Amino acid sequence: MRRAEILQTAETCVCGQREQDYGTPEDNFSSIASLWGAYLGVQLTAEDVAMLMCLFKIGRIKTGTGTADSFVDLAGYAACGGEIVTEKKNEREHHFKLGIRYE
Repeated sequence: MRRAEILQTAETCVCGQREQDYGTPEDNFSSIASLWGAYLGVQLTAEDVAMLMCLFKIGRIKTGTGTADSFVDLAGYAACGGEIVTEKKNEREHHFKLGIRYE
């Protein structure tokens, strides 16, 4: 599978039917973070979930059992995590410019 095909397939997955079926990655990852955090007794964020899912896929690939789909999923999780982080940063900067402060 060529890199462009991996990226295009990941885009189709994270920007298409999957979001309609499961909701936005932000909402889905936040729900997962709450569940995992409660189980582990720590506080996790949606960004943490995106990165942990990337590590899960990397682990699968490292064992030799990864398939092309593992790389598609890895690209998708990384893209979702990148969007969550950059959107939060943009939101914080916007609020700062407006004089709105929050913790």
